[in-house]
Amino acid sequence: MSNIDKKAIDDLHARTEKDSLGLKDEIWVMLENELFSAERKTRKDSRKTKKRSRVMPLILTAAAGILITLSLQTDTGAAFVKGIKDMFVPEKEVIQNIEGQDEETKVQLNEGTDSEYVIYVDEERYKMIKGEESDLITTKDPLPENYPDVSMEIKQLPDIKPELLVEQYEEGLKKDFPELRAIEEVTEPVTGYLLHGINGNQPDSVVVHAYVISNGKEGSFIITQYYFLEAAEGHGARFHRMLETFEIVEL
Repeated sequence: MSNIDKKAIDDLHARTEKDSLGLKDEIWVMLENELFSAERKTRKDSRKTKKRSRVMPLILTAAAGILITLSLQTDTGAAFVKGIKDMFVPEKEVIQNIEGQDEETKVQLNEGTDSEYVIYVDEERYKMIKGEESDLITTKDPLPENYPDVSMEIKQLPDIKPELLVEQYEEGLKKDFPELRAIEEVTEPVTGYLLHGINGNQPDSVVVHAYVISNGKEGSFIITQYYFLEAAEGHGARFHRMLETFEIVEL
């Protein structure tokens, strides 16, 4: 579902505007029922309702455009609906390995600034703070004063491509992390460039773990994680697992 071509969706809508209104209506009703029936049953408060209602039109618009080209009676159409449902359920459980132990964790769907991406957040331990220029996922409860901050910032720069931005960002990070590793290309938890550095070798030494990835257009996302060396298998592993659920959803 990442980087869905908006033009293709618009073209599909235009071609079917006159003769497929009934089919589109069925798709919207079906998707709404399939994706969010569980949410309607388990909705607990108006705050959650408001947050998730903003995500729903975004997902449905993208999915409806594709499903118009698929027969809902075919295995392909059914499989696609199941894929969408599994990807964007409001809440799900994941198994993650933390400090050598498998752990079952509930994660909740969150949308980013301007609704251009979604990510699942472990809201038992972390909170997502939205800003005008970036979003911040940080610990739900403050850490003791002697511990460095733990956070994951997600920022979009719409006019700079990743291959240029990563070099600029590398230079900036080297000021605080002089032994920053060389730029590395990665395919997980996201596809793009990785920058990694540690400011010291003590348990509380600050670690930076940053990704520069394409936004699917002419720009980039910078995703910067900060934690401390002792927390690499804790907060570091949890950030990695959350980032595996990061999906760009174009409007």
